[in-house]
Amino acid sequence: MVITQPYGSGSPVTLVAHGLGATPGEARIPASGLPGTRVVVTLPSHGDAPDAPEGYWDYGRIAADLGTVPADHAIGVSLGAGALVRLLSVEPDRFARVALLLPAVLDQPRQPFTLQQLADLTTGPPAYVAERRAALTRLEAAAAQLPGQVAVADASSLASVTAPVLVIGAVGDPLHPEDVAKATAAAFPEGELWLIDSAAPMITHRTEIRHRLVSFFAG
Repeated sequence: MVITQPYGSGSPVTLVAHGLGATPGEARIPASGLPGTRVVVTLPSHGDAPDAPEGYWDYGRIAADLGTVPADHAIGVSLGAGALVRLLSVEPDRFARVALLLPAVLDQPRQPFTLQQLADLTTGPPAYVAERRAALTRLEAAAAQLPGQVAVADASSLASVTAPVLVIGAVGDPLHPEDVAKATAAAFPEGELWLIDSAAPMITHRTEIRHRLVSFFAG
């Protein structure tokens, strides 16, 4: 169900799973600067991917799709982070290292949100804002189905994950509460939390995030 686009070559292979409504350019941001092969996933109803089938927006179903991509490492942003958490709960040894950026949900239901909220939080050059708003028009079903869901029913299901897990959270982002980032990092035996004092760290701290990811995946 997902489209994959590889960048680079060789090992390690890093799976990159984007957030809800991400444009193709946004989806590639976390992969920038990483060595080896970066496999950027495009979920249904994003970019050039076909529209999602009815009932698709479920963390378990998305996790199953991500699980079809062979990789040594993984990065997930927001929705992609939640799906990776679900995947790790059933395959704890799947990846050697994992980074979870702006997790929105762990074991407590995600609060309702609207596509208008996502659009209102979009900032940047006018061309990017227009592209982002256009991308969101395909995601009405996701906005209806994701609230009330959890990434895992019980955070203790992550206790068997021995891989280092870097969690990058935001301060002041209403859609990605810092408490969720803290709880996510605490759920992993080798979890590490980095809270960035910004409501939009992927914009304001892009260079710092890139450097931190390169360092983290280098071990």
